Amino acid sequence: MKIDSGSTAWMLTSSALVLLMTPGLAFFYGGMSRAKSVLNMMMMSFVSIAVVGMAWVVYGYSLAFGDGGPVGSFVGGFGDLGLVGLEKAATAGDGTGVPQLVFAAFQATFAIITVALISGAVADRAKFGAWVVFSLAWVTLVYFPIAHWVWWTDGKGGSGWLFDLGALDFAGGTVVHINAGIAALALVLVLGRRNGWPREPMRPHNLPFVLLGAGLLWFGWFGFNAGSALSSGATAAVAFVNTLAAACAAAVAWIVVEKLRDGASTTLGIASGIVAGLVAITPACAFVTPLGALAVGLVAGAVCAFAVSLKYKLGYDDALDVVGVHMVGGIVGALLIGLLATTAVNDAGADGLLAGGGFGLLGKQAVAVLATLAYSFIVTFVIAKVIDLVMGFRISVDDETAGIDGTVHAETAYDFGSIRAGIGSGSGPGATAAPHVRATETAAKKVEAKK
Repeated sequence: MKIDSGSTAWMLTSSALVLLMTPGLAFFYGGMSRAKSVLNMMMMSFVSIAVVGMAWVVYGYSLAFGDGGPVGSFVGGFGDLGLVGLEKAATAGDGTGVPQLVFAAFQATFAIITVALISGAVADRAKFGAWVVFSLAWVTLVYFPIAHWVWWTDGKGGSGWLFDLGALDFAGGTVVHINAGIAALALVLVLGRRNGWPREPMRPHNLPFVLLGAGLLWFGWFGFNAGSALSSGATAAVAFVNTLAAACAAAVAWIVVEKLRDGASTTLGIASGIVAGLVAITPACAFVTPLGALAVGLVAGAVCAFAVSLKYKLGYDDALDVVGVHMVGGIVGALLIGLLATTAVNDAGADGLLAGGGFGLLGKQAVAVLATLAYSFIVTFVIAKVIDLVMGFRISVDDETAGIDGTVHAETAYDFGSIRAGIGSGSGPGATAAPHVRATETAAKKVEAKK
């Protein structure tokens, strides 16, 4: 098939947009963290790009979108290792006219941000080296197989088992958000609570960062959802508009809940509401009408606003609400497809209950949700336990109290001027300043002495 230059240009643009979401997530999570751990939080997102990006090229694309032979409905094979041969492969197998290598690049960005999403749950307390090992193991054993279940088809009758079942997930409700959210819960249960939680307030240290991150995520999400059409046609247009509509509705729903419950609508609330709406519309964006998208957003914004408080009642320390927003929001979006989907929007979908399709689609969506929850939780828990036993997954209480930025990365996010006068004294945050910082300050003192 001849390459469609317009669709290819859109997919290249979408790939860049989705990659930008991970730095956006770094700002979103970084702002929500405490000042003494913001660099570590952002570093966990950026290292996810590096680790997952390499794994994707070497074997990830092959496992997620390759033909697995006898086990092809569960995981891909090794036919596309190193992306060898894809450089001149004409198009992706769906006949969109997009080169297969472009499709591979686009899907790489999904794998990257899914891993990064998990990091928010374990802010302040995970060893950086253990996180790197976890990222590689998790994307290999959890993300690649689930992506294969939901999205792989060879166009010749071969497909992942959830794809074959008829479960719908246009851009990653199960593969990305439910998957990351339940994995975050498993990881939190292995690492335990932060020192002092929930007695001590652990408020966001930089709300402008949070709003900047939410804006970057929203911007990139148009590539995430509309790019999943793999062309620049009508389906992409529907996904684009629905992405806008759901995020707007969820933002309003969240701050209304805040106002009624707490007496004030907050910047953290509106940012969280935007993300909750984007999460929920992700699986449904090409299968519902714009009015349906507003309904998805309203439900998700309100439900997630309540869900984030469950950690205090149930006692799990999900630091940045990955479970309450991504797992719960993803479940809401996936199940609402069973109610609101209509073939009037997309012939490739199915009719939900409210469109006269009965309970069949809702049942398929429930199977996809439950399968993702069960597989991801079990495998993630095992991975985290093994890492914890072999190398330890959590930093010491002393390092956590002093601040993970200084004790692990030998850096601090902010220069407080005279407060830094104690650098090099052998104790406190200054004692762990990066070597190049200490060298610069020593040179400056020598110059001043000569004067």
